[in-house]
Amino acid sequence: MIAPPAIFLGLATLFFVGMQRDNPDELPSAMVGRQAPEVAVAPVSYAESFEASDLRGGELTMVNFWASWCAPCRTEHPTLMQLKDSGIKIMGVNYKDNEGNAAGFIEELGDPFAKGGADPNGRMALEWGVYGVPETYIIDGDGTVLMRIAGPLTQREMAARVQPLLDAR
Repeated sequence: MIAPPAIFLGLATLFFVGMQRDNPDELPSAMVGRQAPEVAVAPVSYAESFEASDLRGGELTMVNFWASWCAPCRTEHPTLMQLKDSGIKIMGVNYKDNEGNAAGFIEELGDPFAKGGADPNGRMALEWGVYGVPETYIIDGDGTVLMRIAGPLTQREMAARVQPLLDAR
């Protein structure tokens, strides 16, 4: 007799706590607040390769996982171009993609990346905890992950979450 009300109360409490998060739809990241994992990208013909030291250069940096076959990556591309134009350093990681297709994507839409590389097997994405592309990590000057944005980086996401973080720096 006590079990059904106790189970109901437990579930109701769990749901209530879950709904109190800033964005209840957002997937949590274990990387936030920790040092960025290792960078292991394969060189590509369309970008200068980057390494972990590029994330610890004293300035805010973004690491963007993307692919030419990813429709939401096309959606976020204009936002990435605006960030580049405003002086934000973005490192691009081409995820499980054909290099020729990736080069065509960059040639068609423009290159928002300061440096880049490929993650053909998804090993780096696995280390970083990537759920899918696009996914963007904001790294502070000493290499600490400040924020993770799963999904396209849109103007709405910029205004709500990213710009306040950039303004605070």
